[in-house]
Amino acid sequence: MSGGAAAAAEEPKADLADTLKTASYFALWYLFNIGYNIYNKQALNALDFPWTIATIQMATGILYFAPLWALGLRKAPKLSVADLKTLLPIALCHTGVHVGAVIALGAGAVSFAHIVKASEPVVTCAANALLLGEVLPMKVYATLLPIIGGVGIASMKELSFTVLALASAMLSNVSSSLRGVLSKKTMSGKKIGENLDAQNLYAVLTAMSTVILIPMMLAMEGTGFIGAFKNAVAAGSFTNQSLSTLLLLGGATYYLYNEVAFLALGKVNPVTHAVGNTIKRVVIIVASVIAFKTPMSTGSIIGSSIAILGTLLYSLAMNSIKK
Repeated sequence: MSGGAAAAAEEPKADLADTLKTASYFALWYLFNIGYNIYNKQALNALDFPWTIATIQMATGILYFAPLWALGLRKAPKLSVADLKTLLPIALCHTGVHVGAVIALGAGAVSFAHIVKASEPVVTCAANALLLGEVLPMKVYATLLPIIGGVGIASMKELSFTVLALASAMLSNVSSSLRGVLSKKTMSGKKIGENLDAQNLYAVLTAMSTVILIPMMLAMEGTGFIGAFKNAVAAGSFTNQSLSTLLLLGGATYYLYNEVAFLALGKVNPVTHAVGNTIKRVVIIVASVIAFKTPMSTGSIIGSSIAILGTLLYSLAMNSIKK
């Protein structure tokens, strides 16, 4: 076989290997995300301390990336005090994204929290317009109508609706949108530290958010979590080991689904990622409904379907104007 023919024969194998790698990233992204939502809700059902649980989950990520840095398996970032000050507002928003989502998951159904989270593009457009002066084409704004309408219908018909769940999920949305705006303003064309790629940036934000959350956790919930943990074990529902494992699994899957999301994003074009993200939300809602036997009214199903379709249309519209 000539050299050219051999190379041609190798191409399909390389393409297949690349496709399988991409598929595995998406599968792990979905799996870790489903696992996180289920473990998180189970922990919140057992222990009504969302601030403490959010802090434990955030801190668990440090157990993942710190050894990678220490062993040289991943280059550790080098940051000055000035760099940390630059990242602080982004870390505060990162904290809001997580704690808002955890409170929402504890206050209502997992499915409802994700329906409200689907409205994030609406907040993002508003934040970009107000803070960056970014005006988008009308076709993008048109896609916000089904999102707003769908979330509104789902909220009115949601059987497990609570104001706290709605407000907390919206806090997460606002924090996420502000994080994006601040990232654009502070990091666009500006080099911050050394070795600060996307994955290391996420690790640094995780460490900073953990430090931010600890005093907030103590202010909001004190040390009552310790007594609640002992009571849950004494009630016979859990052992010390099983409840500790549940909390650690929640933290591990939270960090890993974000880590794998970066890998998945790097392997596909924005349209594929947008579709994959939309399907992910549907999968989480369906999985949580099955896992927790959460009843959903017909109106809630219709509203959530409209809202999720709107998020897909928004992503596709945004991608079309970037070309």
